[in-house]
Amino acid sequence: MANRFEDAAVTARRLPSANVQGYFNAWPTIVRCQWELLARDERVVCRFPPTPQDVQDMLEVMLWVQWLEVPQRHLVWMRAKRYGWRDICTRFGMCRTTAWQHWQKSLQLIADKLNASRKS
Repeated sequence: MANRFEDAAVTARRLPSANVQGYFNAWPTIVRCQWELLARDERVVCRFPPTPQDVQDMLEVMLWVQWLEVPQRHLVWMRAKRYGWRDICTRFGMCRTTAWQHWQKSLQLIADKLNASRKS
């Protein structure tokens, strides 16, 4: 179950950025020297777009997330994006064991809902 959330986070990151239509940049392109290009912080990352099956799986996981409360959503999504437990504990103000228990409880809630929907 946690693997599906990690795959959804990776797929969401691979999606193209959503730009607002109707806005554009009127500034001219800045031509930089070679030494300026080496010192820049931004890196051009070439990501392969996700397959339609990956997007479909991600959308299915997004439906699962709606069954959770907002703090549970943040916890599960932070863990799916591979945040460390220290960062998660700082964000929620709890110890590592408690955060892990809340994460397990959230995943169990989703598993129970999925099992109940398959039985009926």
